[in-house]
Amino acid sequence: MVELQGNLINLRIIKLEDLAFLYSLENNESLWELSQTQKPFSKEVLSSYLETAHKDIKEIKQLRLMITSKTNQPMGFIDLFDYDAHNKRAGVSIVLIDKHRQKGYGKDALSLLVNHSFNVLCLHQLYGNILEDNSASINLFKSVGFEKVGLKKEWRFYKERYKNEYLFQLINNVL
Repeated sequence: MVELQGNLINLRIIKLEDLAFLYSLENNESLWELSQTQKPFSKEVLSSYLETAHKDIKEIKQLRLMITSKTNQPMGFIDLFDYDAHNKRAGVSIVLIDKHRQKGYGKDALSLLVNHSFNVLCLHQLYGNILEDNSASINLFKSVGFEKVGLKKEWRFYKERYKNEYLFQLINNVL
């Protein structure tokens, strides 16, 4: 996969040159509740990750793509994780830096990834785990057809309290 082109954004494999952006996003404490990060990542750890990020999803069970503007400016990431070839499914997560939220970029990125997942990777379903109070992500996933299929009560523990998490699912009914 070289690059996926959307109406507003492009998706591409992350590269070693993206280390500074990755470092700043992964170590943004305001996002740790969503990513379940508990301590900062070093540049060395992230650099090691980037050395394998180009590998096939079937090998590393993950696909992380950089969301870029049409002028190749980094805007965020979108991931497939917990790739399961046997059951043909994967989880989806997305993060955009604050200034790019609520402008349609996330919907464009998620739509591109769904299309790639179903038509190229031949997945049967995608799922997302979204905190109950994250209305922006709930609306984003719903906008591309994901359905809320469950509630995991007191699922996430962060800063001395539990939060509920919704399970969203999108099934490709084309066999």
